[in-house]
Amino acid sequence: MKKYISSFVCGFGAGVLQIVPIAKSFSCCLILPVASFIAIVLDRKANKLSDKVPLKKALIIGLLTGIYAAIFGSIFDLTITMITKNNDLIAAFPELQRLVNNFPIDNNLKEQVLNLFQKVREEILVYGFSWLYTLSVIVNNFIINTIFGAIGGMTSAQIINSRINYT
Repeated sequence: MKKYISSFVCGFGAGVLQIVPIAKSFSCCLILPVASFIAIVLDRKANKLSDKVPLKKALIIGLLTGIYAAIFGSIFDLTITMITKNNDLIAAFPELQRLVNNFPIDNNLKEQVLNLFQKVREEILVYGFSWLYTLSVIVNNFIINTIFGAIGGMTSAQIINSRINYT
């Protein structure tokens, strides 16, 4: 664990930023790659390294940063949903209904999808918790965060390596 503490710290920071309303929009494409970059820089400073960053190590640090961000982001999102009994799904439900109704699919399928979303909405409003919402948040966060964490790690290695001068 001590070997990848920078990934833990930056993953925690990215997980916290994932629940901030405006920053949430930039989570995958900006926050996670930057968190991976910072994790690599912190790892280099902690281990007093000055040579090039191996791509494999950058990939591992990026993946771990994404995994930690997914863990903390999911925990914080689900906890806030449970306490407040409100989230983005509740707020955007009317737009979601309009979107589903405009899909060029069978009316029976539209009705089933809307009933499913309505059930999730009611569970959150009444209990502050929905198994389907929980599963979707966890799966989404783990897939998206690990992908963009890995991309950020590999891109960061290239950026850092290009700035190292061997003269």
